[in-house]
Order: sequence, then structure tokens, then C-alpha cells
Amino acid sequence: MPTAVRSHSKINLGLYIGAPRPDGFHSLATVYQTLELHDIVEISATTAPQTRIHLESNDHRVPCDPRNTAWKMVELTLAALNLTAGVQITIHKRLPVQGGLGAGSANAVAALIGLENELGIVDAPEWQAKKLEIAAQVGSDVPLFLIGGAVLGTDRGQLVEALPDFEPVWCVVAVPAIGVSTAKAFADWDALCAAGNLTAGLSADKLSKLSQALASAFESGSSGVLPTGENLAGLESALVRTGILGWIENDFEKVVFPQQPSLLEIKQALASPGTPGEALHAALSGSGSALFGLYASLENAEAAIARLRQGGIESYLTRTLPRSEYWQKMLASTRK
Repeated sequence: MPTAVRSHSKINLGLYIGAPRPDGFHSLATVYQTLELHDIVEISATTAPQTRIHLESNDHRVPCDPRNTAWKMVELTLAALNLTAGVQITIHKRLPVQGGLGAGSANAVAALIGLENELGIVDAPEWQAKKLEIAAQVGSDVPLFLIGGAVLGTDRGQLVEALPDFEPVWCVVAVPAIGVSTAKAFADWDALCAAGNLTAGLSADKLSKLSQALASAFESGSSGVLPTGENLAGLESALVRTGILGWIENDFEKVVFPQQPSLLEIKQALASPGTPGEALHAALSGSGSALFGLYASLENAEAAIARLRQGGIESYLTRTLPRSEYWQKMLASTRK
């Protein structure tokens, strides 16, 4: 039987963009957070005289050739290990394509985990470092899925380190029908830079502030996690106490919302400020078009879904996924 792997999604709790660099990229400072919401990736692999990869998906929008991130990851991994194999990859899509949830990047890591399981690849420390290197070649937000939970991303977002985790909170992901071009969003950001509205050092300053505030907000005693159940309000009070709610943001909103005002309206529906069920935090994820809201209770999350439904907006109810659960669930039964 093939190895079935849960390919979990992510949101960006905050995302800060620097000015364009000489190499054509942008320096980023972001906090990724994995979610329970996932695709399923199935891998079958056996050693063979030469490598042959076949990929299929239930979604016609998924490329089934070397452009696919899962294909790239498998190909690069086999080359790095000097192995050849026949590999079958099947991607069962449940997540929106190009929605800002890292679905394609997560598929790549899920394919890698499945390949390791199929071929008995030993996960030694030196291989851990090599995997992160390969993941960064595939895409800037691929390495985060080799860590899971709350993850700090810097440089292009591919330099990653684990942040203190917090217990799961309810999350509503809104998936509008409109699309957002990441290339266009960066181009619009560059226009802001050219107009003098951004300094090159701003991202580094925000990164320092972001990492310090997160460490303070998400630590509780020696466990590094916040309470659950009726004490979940501790998350909100910790965020308020450190002031993080007053400044954590996604810089892409500065250029995406003016181009797509309906996305701002969706964020406001998720946030519902000034009401008893308002979100702990609501924002665009990545460059969009997906947005999310975090909530202290299931009741508040379901109320947000009802608001979105009135506007005809598709949405998903899920939870944030801490690091330990991320790895426990990845290879567990995938029937749910």
C-alpha cells in the first residue's frame, strides 16, 4: 500500500516585506502557523535502475509534471541521496490552489516524508540539514513544513526556526472566488518603495520586535504553551498585554486591499470588531486571496462562518496545529 501523508496548510500570523534586493528577491520577516486543514498526498516508491516519476491529482489545476513542487522535491531528494526509484505521487486536493495557505509547498514536504517512509531513508541529523536546503530550492515557504507549529521565517522566508508553540485555537479560513497574483502584489510593493514609502531597514526592525513580542506572548511558565479550555482567554490577554495585537500585520494588505476592496470587507467580517465574538486576530494569509480569523471559542468561530455565508464566501473551520500534533498526525490515519 502507498504511504498516505497529511499535507497541512499554514497561515501567516504576521508578514513584513523589505525593499526589493539586487538579487530580485525581497527580505521577509514572517511568522508561519500550521493548521489542521490539509490535503492528502499518497506516495509509492521502489528502487529502480532509473528514476521515473508519475503524478496525478483530483484537481485539474494541479500541474502533473516537473513544475509541481512535490515532483521537484522527490527528484531533488533522490539526486541528493544518489538513489534512483520509480515513484507514484497522488495528490488529493482539499485546499484551495494558490490561496496563500502554502498548499503546494506542504505537498512537497508530504511527498518527501512519504518517500522517506517508502524507501527507508534514515532521518539522521545531517539529513535534516540537507532536507532544509533542498526544501529552500523548491520554494521559499517549503522549509516551514519541515518544522511545523509556530515558525519564524526570515530572508526570503526560507530561513526558519521554531517559535514557542501555543495550544490550538479555532480558526476560520475564508476562500474568496477572486485570485491574487503574488508577482503583482510584489510589483505594487516595489512601487511603494520607489515612492519612498519604505526604508530598506524596516523589515529587520520589525523582525526583532516581532520575535521578541511572540516569545513573550506565547510563553507560559516552563511549558512554553498557553492553557486550554476555559482558560483559553489567556491567549487573548497575553496578546493584549504585550501589545502585539496593536502592530502585528501583513504588509501585503497595503497593496492587495486597494486592488481588491472586497478582501478588506471579508477581513472585517472575520474580525467583527467591537462585538462579543470578535476575532483574536484576522488577516490576509500570505499574498492571499485566503484570509483567516482566530477565535477564543467554537461559538465565535461558527458565528464568523455564518457572517461569511451571508456574503456568499466559502470558508473552512479548522484549528491551529502545534508542532507535536503536526508530526503525530502527519502519518496517522488519513480517513478524517
